[in-house]
Amino acid sequence: MSVMLAIARHEWSRLFVSPLAWMLLAITQLLTGLLFALSLTDLSLNPQRIGEYDGVSELVGAGLFRFATVVLLLVVPLLTMRVFAEERKTGNLELLLSSPASLTAVVLGKFAGLMGYLTLLFALVALMPLSLAFATPLDIGLLASGLIGLWLVMAAFCALGLFLSSLTREPTLAAVATLGALMLLWLFYAVSAMEWQPVVFGTALPLGDAARALSLIGHHDALLRGVFSSADVLYFLIFTLCFLALTVVRLDMDRH
Repeated sequence: MSVMLAIARHEWSRLFVSPLAWMLLAITQLLTGLLFALSLTDLSLNPQRIGEYDGVSELVGAGLFRFATVVLLLVVPLLTMRVFAEERKTGNLELLLSSPASLTAVVLGKFAGLMGYLTLLFALVALMPLSLAFATPLDIGLLASGLIGLWLVMAAFCALGLFLSSLTREPTLAAVATLGALMLLWLFYAVSAMEWQPVVFGTALPLGDAARALSLIGHHDALLRGVFSSADVLYFLIFTLCFLALTVVRLDMDRH
């Protein structure tokens, strides 16, 4: 545990001495802040829109969290691309693998460091809709469900990015691969909305249902609507743990 915490602290401190991390934090807050301000402006000019949604919490909060997920599609690949790829390129990964630290501790430490940074970003986004509690009643349950979903999405994106970073020595290639994989997961969500059941050998294949079950964004969307299901949470936990385990396996291949 102490080794994992030491690696997490190192990763955390390395992020905050990097101009890229500060720039990503600033750009994320700028984009989400603009959307938040535009949502409030639209609400003040068109108060009748509240009737189209389940109150301010869904109109402003869920919309903001959904947009934050889109921003994460771009932010996470830039954060995770250097974690293992750059260390492999500079030769530091060989030193890390030759240390007595377990590979599980190394991976979890790196993951915890990145999640510490993303949790700070998460907290700043969460404060925006929660600040409306001073002016209007909020559906805390819906906001809590959406925030849990957003944090789980961050963890899933981060685990996938770590795994793809462990596969290459080029950070740019790791970033592009992570972005492509995340966009593919997004495409699953688009396919799930289609009522498409191709017939193969006389059997209708429910591709829409299969895509819905595999779609990370689809499970997140349910949480954004306030539908808190253990199945959705379990999906994110399994997704995250699987890619962390695959990262450990990949590093074990390098060690041996």
